[in-house]
Amino acid sequence: MTRVFVPRDAAALALGADDVARALATHANVVRTGSRGLFWLEPMIEVETPSGRVAYGPVAAADIPGLLAAGLLTGAAHPSRLGRPEDLPFLTRQTRLTFDRCGVVDPLSLEDYRAHGGLTGLERARAIGPAATIETVTKSGLRGRGGAGFPAGIKWKTAADTISDRKFIVCNADEGDSGTYADRMLMEGDPFCLIEGLAIAGFAVGARKGYVYTRSEYPHAIATFDAALKVARASGVLGPDFDIEQRVGAGAYICGEETSLLESLEGRRGQVRAKPPLPAHKGLFGQPTVINNVITLASVPVILRDGAEAYQALGFGRSRGTMPIQLAGNVKYAGLFEAGFGLTLGEIVNDIGGGSLSGRPVRAVQVGGPLGAYFPPALFDTPFDYEAFTVKGGLIGHGGVVVFDDTVDLAHQARFAMEFCAAESCGKCTPCRIGSVRGMETMDKILSGIAVDKNIELIRDLCHTMRFGSLCALGGFIPFPVMSALEHFSEDFHRARLAPAA
Repeated sequence: MTRVFVPRDAAALALGADDVARALATHANVVRTGSRGLFWLEPMIEVETPSGRVAYGPVAAADIPGLLAAGLLTGAAHPSRLGRPEDLPFLTRQTRLTFDRCGVVDPLSLEDYRAHGGLTGLERARAIGPAATIETVTKSGLRGRGGAGFPAGIKWKTAADTISDRKFIVCNADEGDSGTYADRMLMEGDPFCLIEGLAIAGFAVGARKGYVYTRSEYPHAIATFDAALKVARASGVLGPDFDIEQRVGAGAYICGEETSLLESLEGRRGQVRAKPPLPAHKGLFGQPTVINNVITLASVPVILRDGAEAYQALGFGRSRGTMPIQLAGNVKYAGLFEAGFGLTLGEIVNDIGGGSLSGRPVRAVQVGGPLGAYFPPALFDTPFDYEAFTVKGGLIGHGGVVVFDDTVDLAHQARFAMEFCAAESCGKCTPCRIGSVRGMETMDKILSGIAVDKNIELIRDLCHTMRFGSLCALGGFIPFPVMSALEHFSEDFHRARLAPAA
């Protein structure tokens, strides 16, 4: 029977992919894959033909009889026919390395994974040895794909050089930033890539155990990754020398912070630890621990496979390699776009994203989740690069790009930032615990038109205290969205005062 590939990615499932698969089950050999990340076309199905795959989308279960009658199984013409997936403009502009297999392979077929270059990186690491593996990762310029973008090779070498009879690799899969879904997509669509990355890291630093800390809101990713771990153990990819255990968090945003994550893994409430000591010296259970997020670890196999120079050749400035940019919010073409660093924010939002879905002018873009700054169109010439965003008072974080049209009220968004911090604070330090609540109260006064200028100055002072007095990035970065809203959209903070009396 003809093979038809139907995604089982959570985004496609939400749009009826399971119903589409059932409607095709008696007519074709249905293979469930991840998603290629073109969410406005989901469910996007692909038919295997002698000349390659042909895509159709978006497809609903009710469309299947008509598609079959039109010649779906031979790749025939139809209004929903998209042609070769690789020829779609959204994909042709990308440099897919980490996500090269997503939407292409059966996520639980190790044979599929090997056929598409999988495990080559691990074999290469074992051939050149731990020290050369760390040197390769260092030379590639790979930085942590979240937070401050710390060089991965330096972190690995620090843990490798720390003497201990037990070491750990911890993968932070607690993807909680607004507008982000890259971790989920990879764990659902190409879980062996993450397993291989963890195994390479374990080999490099001398760790025999790895943990993946996954957010509870990702049931499909959790199930797929657990199934992939069983396959990897049965095939000998994992075993006595290195094994992986998945742990599921309880939904606390603060556990995306590495030391809070360690506390949670050890069975305690997720609270920030003071640093030093660094986790690479004294982390999980007091032992040297490498903590990287999903995309950082999943980038490692291709670096070992193709070499440090090939990866280092991509990117911009000190930001090397590729980044999975996740377009979300009020944007026409929402989806995952993997490319080398250096695209401008305007290219990402207007050219790749197609502008706002509503058709109204784009007024603001927030990059980096709820801790990210709001950038107006005047800053759309900013390159997507760690240092370039820092200079403009922003951060890239995990690569989420959330688009807002001209109906957004940035004063209310600033108030939400304080509310978010108050709800998610671990409570350990005063600037974050108390400052966020005082920030909400002060923003409520501003929104009500009460002593606006005086309270804006109070907000500025409060943000300064939170930024430089908080123990971790939650309290330290919440000032970014608040201060950027004040700087670039100050008129929103005076709206209540200027409104005519009722």
